[in-house]
Amino acid sequence: MWLRLTSIAAAMPWLATALIGNDKLDLTSRSNSSSDLGTPTPLQLAPLHHVNTSTGLSVAYYEGGPSNGRPVILCHGFPFSIETYASVVPILVQNNYRVIVPFLRGYGETRILNATAARTAEQAALGSDLIALMDAMHIEKAIIGGYDWGSVAVNVAAALWPSRIIGMVATSSYIIQNRATAWAPSPADSEALMWYYYAFLTPRGAAGLASDPRGWARAIWRKNSVKKPIDEAYFNRTAIAFNNPDYVDLAVNFYRNRLLYAPGAPEYAGLAAKLDQQPPITVPSVTLDPADDLILPPKNASVTASFFRSSRCHHIVRGVGHDIPHDAPRVFAEAILEVDALVRDPNYVCSENL
Repeated sequence: MWLRLTSIAAAMPWLATALIGNDKLDLTSRSNSSSDLGTPTPLQLAPLHHVNTSTGLSVAYYEGGPSNGRPVILCHGFPFSIETYASVVPILVQNNYRVIVPFLRGYGETRILNATAARTAEQAALGSDLIALMDAMHIEKAIIGGYDWGSVAVNVAAALWPSRIIGMVATSSYIIQNRATAWAPSPADSEALMWYYYAFLTPRGAAGLASDPRGWARAIWRKNSVKKPIDEAYFNRTAIAFNNPDYVDLAVNFYRNRLLYAPGAPEYAGLAAKLDQQPPITVPSVTLDPADDLILPPKNASVTASFFRSSRCHHIVRGVGHDIPHDAPRVFAEAILEVDALVRDPNYVCSENL
């Protein structure tokens, strides 16, 4: 498939770098004149801490709760930020967990330290970043949770490094991708809502995100959460995360790589090959499918059962859309508590409703 794409680029040289190259995008046209500048709103999850990792990042993260508590690491999605967990963290802290919420690569104050490093957001990189953060913070094992890109990160970490993971909470259950099936279509209604996946394959889409990241985020939120009005204060806190020099490059790369329009970075080739085998998750897990998620519609647990080889509870959460940690923080927090219960009690019976 990749050879076919490079042939297309060879026939249209003007596309070679912009469409499938690994070089940084030209952001000279990026504008600060968007009509949607909003009012700066202080982060709720503050202050931030920073740590350098073996994957070449300076990771900015929030930490709350007792330093000797059971570690919980929560990963956000696109186009979101750590602020999605602002109401989840206090619940977990009240239950004596040590809660860590990092900005993913390309968001907030997290930085790629090497100016010449590949700007890749492939699934192997996201999972590796999570384990590297644990290493840098001297955390031997942790409970991990995520949604959207964060689900990719926690799926990969749990599948490839199970000895480091106590338990996993993920929306959309299992979304580790086998590149051989990357072009298999979703149902038509779902594909129609993935407009930005395909826009980012083009120079026009990348330029649009670069020129107005807030506007694009607002459009994605509106189209993905049609039943819920945008919380403007939350949106403004979230949009702070887009002011990152690599935000556009990495957002675009995630979708181009996922649809085989950009190769992975050489340093992740070995892990990428392992992920193509779709390794099972062998740690206790709680999976959440928001009933009103328009991009990734909810599924019965049996659809992904073959990917889970340990105890698992699966819940379809009614009345909630894609951004479940923000829209239903108690549900997400209770999922963390439930996965911990699965670990501690082999006879635990899954809750009927969270």
